[in-house]
Amino acid sequence: MIVVAVVVIAAIVVVGYQMARRRRTERLREQYGPEYDRALDQTESQRAAESELQDRAKRHEELELRSLDSSERADFERRWTDVQGQFVDDPSTAVRNADSLVVDVMSARGYPVDDFDQRADDLSVRHAEVTQRYREARRIAQANEDGKVDTEDLRQAVTSYRALVMALLAGDGDHNQRGDVQREQDETGREQDETRRGPDETERAQDDESLREQDDTRREQHNAQMTERETQA
Repeated sequence: MIVVAVVVIAAIVVVGYQMARRRRTERLREQYGPEYDRALDQTESQRAAESELQDRAKRHEELELRSLDSSERADFERRWTDVQGQFVDDPSTAVRNADSLVVDVMSARGYPVDDFDQRADDLSVRHAEVTQRYREARRIAQANEDGKVDTEDLRQAVTSYRALVMALLAGDGDHNQRGDVQREQDETGREQDETRRGPDETERAQDDESLREQDDTRREQHNAQMTERETQA
């Protein structure tokens, strides 16, 4: 009987441990999304990946983050508007300035900014989806310095930087930033299409269209100037 009792207790302990691990995995997957998969790819085991993600959360708890006041937020929004406008004439410089603006916003919020990988890890605790886009934007920005990207790549980088800037300006309380996306959906005729896309894809499509419209406007102005010159000649 004693042996049977010991076996039963051991089985209960094992099952309890497995259930606890499963719940932890589900929680981490939900919190980190694509960052969870990235951690798996960069570590030797699931246990190591989950330990690394838990370490990120512990580090994040020790950060002395602060909310931006209205004047700071307005200043960063103005700077972002300048970056987006700059993309029309000089996409490369716009991407460079967007990358710098992200660092400035993070610093103002209280994030350490000396190392990119650490910045991304810290961000992933509360902004996992946009952190993935931040990593890709950073890759494009670095390739841009070597002249190895085209305008569409730069457009994608600016759109991703924008998603992160808006997330940081909104604060850590809104993990998905859905409220900001919804406020930007001014054209009611697109509601069904946006519902099918989801928040992140909708925001990306809106930003891409905004940048394309600026390109079209610039080309139209250039063509008008050329026509006027030809007429005068």
